[in-house]
Amino acid sequence: MDAIEYYRPRLSDPVWGRVGPDCRRAVTKAKPATPKQARDWLGALAYSAAHADACGRPTKAEHLLTLEAIEWYLATGCQHLQESSRSNRRGRLNHLRRALLGPDLITGNPAAYSGSDSSRPYSRADQTRLYSSARAQPTDQLRHGSLLLLALGFGCALDSPEIIPLRTHDVRTASNGAVAVAVRGPRARVVLCRTAWGPVLTEAAAWASRPSQARYLFRPGSHSRGTNTVTNFLARSKRSPGTPALVMGRARATWLVDAIEARMHLPTLMAAAGLTTLRSIDRILPHVRNLAPEQAAAMLKEF
Repeated sequence: MDAIEYYRPRLSDPVWGRVGPDCRRAVTKAKPATPKQARDWLGALAYSAAHADACGRPTKAEHLLTLEAIEWYLATGCQHLQESSRSNRRGRLNHLRRALLGPDLITGNPAAYSGSDSSRPYSRADQTRLYSSARAQPTDQLRHGSLLLLALGFGCALDSPEIIPLRTHDVRTASNGAVAVAVRGPRARVVLCRTAWGPVLTEAAAWASRPSQARYLFRPGSHSRGTNTVTNFLARSKRSPGTPALVMGRARATWLVDAIEARMHLPTLMAAAGLTTLRSIDRILPHVRNLAPEQAAAMLKEF
């Protein structure tokens, strides 16, 4: 197809010389339906390959088109693009992946979902950086407030509207060491904090507490409880170099992805996260790691 043979993305001659032939091979093998689709696929794959080449990673198309590799490229190589452009590039790479590699499951294609940056979970390395940055905050208020947000987001799947009204006595420690949070509001429930974040949560709650006083858990010295209480605090906090911005929606998405990958019983997951529909699950499914075909086949056969 002429679109594959003559179209060339805006890459330097040395880079195109290294990645171009394999990109053209892969797109030709995927059999695009139209010249426009051929150009879209070739451009998205070529830029992904160029980024992998610059990072010293494999540039063969079959390596670049796994779900994990696509999300890595979007997270590390497309930070200069707007979210709409990243979504377009994600869609093109995923279409090419299915055309070239076949369905994700040997029994057929799973439902298609659209990912978004607001639903992209934090990596383990990002969580470590966020924790280190929270510990390094210059004041007690910033330090304990940042730690509290991390524990409530990564450990309890709470979002900002659920964090703002919490009181210190809403955090409870059971005799077996489990730390629970009594969530207020329309999605009232009791959430058990993940073990790794339990000590962080109890530390932050102890700092905010005063005997015989009902104080707010987050920013106990502030009685203003506006919708921007969390975002205003995050805007004042200091961020260490290389540390991503803390977004509570992404922290909650991280909890959801981890729970799904841990094979948590779906009704239990939904009750703990305060979900009444599957719409929130739709948004994070593109970020859940697929099983290998052999594992998927064994699960389908043996459940």
